[in-house]
Amino acid sequence: MDTHETVVEERTELSVTLQVNGIPHELRIEPRVSLLDALRERLALTGTKKGCNQGACGACTVLVDGHRIISCLALAVQYEGREITTIEGLAEDGELHPLQAAFVSDDGFQCGYCTPGQICSAIGMVNEFKDGLPSAVTHDMTARHIDFSEEEIKERMSGNLCRCGAYVGICEAVRETFADEVTR
Repeated sequence: MDTHETVVEERTELSVTLQVNGIPHELRIEPRVSLLDALRERLALTGTKKGCNQGACGACTVLVDGHRIISCLALAVQYEGREITTIEGLAEDGELHPLQAAFVSDDGFQCGYCTPGQICSAIGMVNEFKDGLPSAVTHDMTARHIDFSEEEIKERMSGNLCRCGAYVGICEAVRETFADEVTR
């Protein structure tokens, strides 16, 4: 090859329909585009934050079919036909989701950068809790009822980092919002 020749990479784009916050979005994207980048760069849903971009901080957590995922490690094409919910999709009819309101009243945030991921993670965590999935601190792995304790909340939320240290308010907001729901 001549040293002055330019190698042109042929990029393959796929057509994918992502169902985000109840709205279908038809996109043409490369197969290697992360769900995080598709949400932020293609759909302008910038509430989901890019923190470490390697799955270590939880800032990019979103819900897929009610389960929490780290969107920076997920390929967008994998989620065609699944219901993706971002922080923008939690409010209904102009009213904050109860957990969003609790984050405000309980000082569950300071700078706010991690807050969307914290909130989506907490909603997914509660779904896991209600499904009876144990955590590393669950004392009886065979119990039908797991105590919704501070220890459980902290362990289950440990994948979401807050550089400001608002963990006390975050735990209080989660407990306040979901205690009745998980102890029925």
